[in-house]
Amino acid sequence: MNGLKPPYLVLGTHHAFMDFCVTPLALFPYRANYVSELEGFEAYGEWLYRRIGCLGTRKFVNDLALVKNIKRVIDRKGILVLYPEARYANVGTYSKLPESVGKLAKMLKVPVVVINMRGNYLQSPIWNLTIRKEAILDATITQVFTKEELAKATVSEINDKLQEFLVYDEYAWQYLTKQAITYKKRAEGIELALYQCPVCKCEFQMASEGVELFCKYCGQRWYMTEYGKMEHLPLNQHTKKHTIHTFYYETGESAVDFTHIPNWYEWQRNQVIKEIENGTYFLDVEVHIEALPNAVNFIDLGEGRLVHDKNGFKLTFKKYGSSEEKTLHFLPITMTSIHTEYNYRGNGQCVTLSTLDDTYFLFPRGEGFNATKIQFATEYLYEVEKAKQGIKIV
Repeated sequence: MNGLKPPYLVLGTHHAFMDFCVTPLALFPYRANYVSELEGFEAYGEWLYRRIGCLGTRKFVNDLALVKNIKRVIDRKGILVLYPEARYANVGTYSKLPESVGKLAKMLKVPVVVINMRGNYLQSPIWNLTIRKEAILDATITQVFTKEELAKATVSEINDKLQEFLVYDEYAWQYLTKQAITYKKRAEGIELALYQCPVCKCEFQMASEGVELFCKYCGQRWYMTEYGKMEHLPLNQHTKKHTIHTFYYETGESAVDFTHIPNWYEWQRNQVIKEIENGTYFLDVEVHIEALPNAVNFIDLGEGRLVHDKNGFKLTFKKYGSSEEKTLHFLPITMTSIHTEYNYRGNGQCVTLSTLDDTYFLFPRGEGFNATKIQFATEYLYEVEKAKQGIKIV
């Protein structure tokens, strides 16, 4: 970073709200413009957000107006900050970089900087936002591409190198640095991310209490250690003194070490992929819908129905002021992922679907809904459709 001055593009890892405090410190003494989802404008006020330097958009849509605004920031020799994961980390690990990031960098023709933050997730995981005071915050800021290097690289080469610098694993880092998180409810809420039991394979029956995670169906229990490891406990036994026992479960292809939380998470992803490949993945659930057409306020649209399968999403509802139902279709190839929330403004789990003119916050009514599982399915269905259409990024 020595000698680097604006304009340049900044890509940041996205763990928690603390990211928005760490990033300005890393960029000091320069100020920057930030790409922000529209609900942030609604929550904190458009006047304030615009003066902070935020550019509004909706998540997981093709927004040409945003691209033009980003270009304007760079043209006036500013710094543009983008969090390409577009949501907080579910279990403290990175998400795949969208291919469009490399294309954007190539178009802007300015240096590209990466801020890789550590500890932000450990301090306040998305499934339980209570601050863990022992967590250490750490960040590395790197100029990954100079202007000249960027000009010589292909879009694919740019994406590959950027992804390398955006990799992180919070639980591996916690264990390596021996950061003890002593919060007595440190496991509460993690069942929102770890929704499937690896023993009985039952979904949506995981629950938590204090420092333990358990399956309500088969009774298996796990203890979350102070160093972020999951210890498998003897069946139906509570213990005060714990020793880490690595728990492996034979999946058919290989053994998975469920002591490491991200391994459990990725095992679930593979289970969803199998469902899709077997043709058994299907979601049909009643949802309550809150629409956000602007930066002013949400509009209650009442009840609707969300269907998700290999053909994408179908959302059926009544538009505000209308007595007739309409159905919106969201094709798999149009969504690299989906925005998920575990307890949005105290109203529980939800996912959001966006058009250029509106964002629909969908809260489930009934069983069989988990935001993490929907995310896994959305990401894999995009990859399937991309391969089917022979789309290549060069």
